[in-house]
Amino acid sequence: MTASAAPLPRALSPEARTAVYYSTLFMGAALSNVYAGLWMAGKGLSPDEIGAVNAVPLAVMLVLNWLVGRLADRASDWRGVIVGGALLAALFPLGFFAADGFWGILLVWTLAGLPHMATVPVLDAAAMRMTARRGTAFGALRAWGTAGYLAVLLVAGWVMERLGPAGFAPLMVGLAAVRAVAALGLPRFRAPEGETEARGARHLREVMRPWFLLPLLGGAAVMATHLVLNAFQGLLWQAQGFGLGTISLLIALGAASEMLVFFAFGRIFGRFRARTLMLASAGLTALRWAMMAQAPGLPMAILLQASHGLTFAMGFLAAVQFIANWTSEEIAAEAQGFFVVLQQALSVATMSGFGLLMAHWGVGAHWGSAAVAGLGALAIWASWRLQGP
Repeated sequence: MTASAAPLPRALSPEARTAVYYSTLFMGAALSNVYAGLWMAGKGLSPDEIGAVNAVPLAVMLVLNWLVGRLADRASDWRGVIVGGALLAALFPLGFFAADGFWGILLVWTLAGLPHMATVPVLDAAAMRMTARRGTAFGALRAWGTAGYLAVLLVAGWVMERLGPAGFAPLMVGLAAVRAVAALGLPRFRAPEGETEARGARHLREVMRPWFLLPLLGGAAVMATHLVLNAFQGLLWQAQGFGLGTISLLIALGAASEMLVFFAFGRIFGRFRARTLMLASAGLTALRWAMMAQAPGLPMAILLQASHGLTFAMGFLAAVQFIANWTSEEIAAEAQGFFVVLQQALSVATMSGFGLLMAHWGVGAHWGSAAVAGLGALAIWASWRLQGP
């Protein structure tokens, strides 16, 4: 089957076919976020080695994301790069069956993760352009990614209890294969010949100015603070006396809130300017982390998790919209990849800093996250002062 062939019915709209792929996009991440550490520990890796295995792909992506974005923009359509990445991301996980020891697992984990991580910003940029041209909602498509993540999160525990740690590798391979099959059904994203939009910068250097960079830095700082939840929040809640079942429900509540905002973004927030929403997201994020630093009880924890849609999803969609407002299709993936590079760089710094603060202050480490989000809000506000909409 060629890359242009699609197993999904052509009667499905481009949005429906993209939504199907989005629904598979983060399934593997849901499984690995919960069980990869346990699988690696069962293979004999120490906590430091597990941390290194997770950090190396992020470090490589600091270079690769921007490069892949530039290559995707130069292709006849972004679809080819996305499909190619999905196929590679389905092939490399087969190495999990043979991987053993630190270096073997590091190699397979990196090779399996890079094609997927490199094409996510390309997909976001492509879907954003397609929906803008067709008058549909990008947020509603992106919501299906959270829906797939949440579905695996809820089912994985039941499956892994029955299969044990040995079930991790076949499940990862199976989920990657499902994603690759769904990728074959993706539509063409670029505007047809003669309908390409003319507005927006045609080269990234045209917008490399403080008024454009500051919101991206601010938005990346806000996104980076949310990664702390995946790495540390379960431990902090457990230290507060929350049971594992309660912690799982709190994590699921955050994902559900995120999905709701993604679905409703256009109807509720469509009238607001992108930087206004980015600033609101940053301010709410700083408040959220400041309240979490107080080690609140369960009722307040529920409320703070319910705000995840406003602090994360609203800020993410507003940032994607801001980039699309000022750039043309010719650099769509490159510009989105640049934003992701900023997120990854700040994520490494934020995660490292939070770990150090947590060792000394425990839950008070959230004050550091609140400060980072506050600086992000200041950067976005400064952009308004430099250049209005």
